[in-house]
Parts: sequence; structure tokens; C-alpha cells
Amino acid sequence: MQERAMVTADSLRRLRDRRFHRLPTHRVQGERGALAFVREVGFCSTFYRFPEGVACLWEAVAGRSNPRWPRHSHHDAGIGLTWDLKDTLPARKRVYYGKLLKGRPLLVALDLFPMFYALVRGRQRARDYRVEYEAGRLSHTARRIMDAMIREHPQYTRELRANVFMLEPSKTRQFERAMAELQQGLWLVKSEERYEPTFSYRWDLLEAWLPEEVAEGRCLPREAAVAGVIERYAHGAVFTTERLLGRLFGLPPDEVVRALAKLCRAGAIRADCAVEGLPGRWVVHSSGAR
Repeated sequence: MQERAMVTADSLRRLRDRRFHRLPTHRVQGERGALAFVREVGFCSTFYRFPEGVACLWEAVAGRSNPRWPRHSHHDAGIGLTWDLKDTLPARKRVYYGKLLKGRPLLVALDLFPMFYALVRGRQRARDYRVEYEAGRLSHTARRIMDAMIREHPQYTRELRANVFMLEPSKTRQFERAMAELQQGLWLVKSEERYEPTFSYRWDLLEAWLPEEVAEGRCLPREAAVAGVIERYAHGAVFTTERLLGRLFGLPPDEVVRALAKLCRAGAIRADCAVEGLPGRWVVHSSGAR
């Protein structure tokens, strides 16, 4: 892990731009390209730019880094395409979509999703929500919503709010906080956005919507999941640090260190690298350290 990497900041940034499709020649132009992009990087945000360095679908559509939000966004082709893709890909069950990292929505490749499930839920199934509630790790409102979803699923938002007696406007924020909690905890998933006759979300139990991926995640050891998520992220982002990895994925330092040691032994990454033009020590994916 002490091996020095003769790489420069400029070369790493250029490679990251290429892998994040932040180049005019690499921009995403449709559904097929978007799906290939998500599978290549493993996961990406829709519009939000993570300070830790995460692929962004809007940047990939624009073909450049940090595009400016247009004054008339409803008439912007790039915004429109990004919005359509973030609806279409999950609706066709080509990717997972939900608030998975730091409360921000992500598109996640289905082959990577079991690793996220293993990190968040381990061996738990939907029925284990009551265990989490009794342990004080699930709010009362979230438990009521899960009670309703276990009885009947999927449900549209208004139907679900009626079933938990939260139709009043004064309870909207409470309901939305609980739904965000259940999304981040991988209990529920938004399976559809309906625009007619009125706009509404359809919600389902995650294990009902992605049964094979959930089953795979439940069997995956946590250590393997941590290493797998970090390797996939590092392949796309090219370079990072131990601290940034812990902050992005919410992992304790010792888990990050063990995962990096495992990946170093496998030759997937190089840790403790000096990078010309950047201060400190860096974790660099092997494909970027050649």
C-alpha cells in the first residue's frame, strides 16, 4: 500500500471526465446510452453534483462538467432528456432509483444494487421493519406506512396517505420525511411516476419490486459488499481518498481501510499514492495509475 504512483492530477481529471461522460464526444444522447453509462459507472446522481465526485446524469447528457442551470429550464433539451431518462429507466426496471446516499436520489446499476442492499439492510427482509422500530431505528410514522404497505402493495401516494390517515396538508412534511426514511433504508421504492389523470408516485416494497437483487444482497457478506461498492465507484471516479469514501458511503474508517487493503491485494486499486499537483495521499484505481 506504500507504492508511489507516478500520476498527475491533470491525467486523473481527464480520465474522470471521460468516464463520467463529461466530454462533448462522449455525451449521453438517449435511453440506450444512459443505461450503458449507469452500468459503466455503477451509480450516478440525476442532477445533484456530489462534492465527493460522483457521476451525474445531467453532466453526461450535457457532455461537460458543471453545466449552468438554464433560465428557462422547461425548454432546455438537456434538462428534458435527463428528466425523461430518470423516469423511464426505473419504470422499465432497468435500474434502481431512490434516495440512497446522503438523502440524494441515485440511479444504480442492477448488478451493483445487491451490494448497496447488503450495506444498508444486511440479511433483513421487509417484515423486519418492526424489529427496527422496536430498536428505535425507525420512526413511528415510517412504521405506520410500512404496516399499510405490508397489508397492500403497491400503492399510489394519495391512497397510501389515506390508509395512514395523513391526507391533511399539515401532515405532508411528516409523511414525506417518513417516505424519505423508508427509501434510504431500502424498505420502499418508487416504482412509477404517473402523470395522468393527476401526477402521483406509485410505491412498492423493495423486495417485491426487485426480488432477485434483494435475495442476492441478503446473502452477500458485508465485507465483500463494502469492497465491491468502493471498487466500482473508484473505477468511475478514478481517484479519491479514505476520508471521502467514508463520508460518501457513511462507512467507519476501519471498514474503509480493510476494504482498501483487500482491493490493493487484488490489484484493483493503489492506495497511499502521491499525485503530482494534489496535496496529501490518494486512492487511485489501477486503471488510472498506469
